[in-house]
Amino acid sequence: MPLFEVNSPALVRQFLDLPARLYQNQPNWISPLDPDVEAVFDSAKNALFARGEAIRWVLTNAAGTVVGRVAAFINRDAEQADPTLPVGGMGFFECEDDQAAANELFEAARHWLAARGMTAMDGPINFGERDRFWGLLTEGFTEPNYGMFYHQPYYQQLFEQYGFELFFRQYTCYRDVDMPLHATFSRAFDTYAQQYPVFQFRHANKRDTEKLAHDFHHVYNLAWANHSGINPMSLDKARELVKQMQPVLDERLLWFAYHNDEPIAFFVSLPELNQIFKQVSRRFGLLAKLRFLWEKRQYMQRRDKKLFGVIFGVVPDWQGKGIESALMVHARAEFMRTGYREIEMNWIGDFNPRMLAITRSIGARIYKTHVTYRYLFDRERPFERSPIIR
Repeated sequence: MPLFEVNSPALVRQFLDLPARLYQNQPNWISPLDPDVEAVFDSAKNALFARGEAIRWVLTNAAGTVVGRVAAFINRDAEQADPTLPVGGMGFFECEDDQAAANELFEAARHWLAARGMTAMDGPINFGERDRFWGLLTEGFTEPNYGMFYHQPYYQQLFEQYGFELFFRQYTCYRDVDMPLHATFSRAFDTYAQQYPVFQFRHANKRDTEKLAHDFHHVYNLAWANHSGINPMSLDKARELVKQMQPVLDERLLWFAYHNDEPIAFFVSLPELNQIFKQVSRRFGLLAKLRFLWEKRQYMQRRDKKLFGVIFGVVPDWQGKGIESALMVHARAEFMRTGYREIEMNWIGDFNPRMLAITRSIGARIYKTHVTYRYLFDRERPFERSPIIR
């Protein structure tokens, strides 16, 4: 079957249009926005191109119909846990239920990565941060959250028949906001309330973007940047993230804990944007943007909104001291007051038992499972799963 590198506007359009045909009978599928996908492959918008590379292909049948697509990429800034095992990435995989077609796409990615010194590939992943376009959906085929792919159930077999092995699972957890928290949360709330103003819990002020960026940057780098696969964040990057979120954020969903005015924990959420984006065209032209603004206004007035937990973290010196419990009590009260009824918390790796324990403690249940696979080019080398964070 002919394989074409995506290097023209016509091939870009074929790459973007394939999922709409593959998922036309899947009522829960919500298309990612075309500009979001294209931004990954735009060197002017994706900073990883400074030291990285990416390529993508479409696969056609004899009649010229596109039957599959895939991308491969190298992020040279990514931490390599094992210097003897440089790992590249593949992602944005879509394919008809055809193992031979899938194998051709996987082989294209493997050969391209091997020619550049890689000895394994992880997939399906993103040429960017882990918060979007990462992992294969294997359980919980409900409507996808913004930034996450929905997949055909048969994709799991296509990956595993080729030889991919499970590297780690990442879970999406669900909770009804009005479900009561355990009594220990209230005790933590009372303990820290008695120490006001030394300890304070408050949501962000979206008008003070510089403080929001500083506070986020501070907690993120202390709480997350020492984890495998996660690089420290610059303050300029934090400012850029705040700028990107500005059109869609609800400041009442951005919660911080402070000790003597120093941020020590955060729980950052957004309105679940796919509940709005599913009403507009994926090409997101001018009319779609105007429609989005109208749909957003309507959605924000509802009393049954869904929020999406983006990231949660506590700086190491304050972990296990009840700060997270008190923060949750404050946040939950505001969520309920402002009409949020459901929460989904994305991207909790099975290698992070502490975070999984926190989600269980608030009564959340695993709702969806995505899998990140790894394929070792040396088929005789022993396979090792992602290490557990202790």
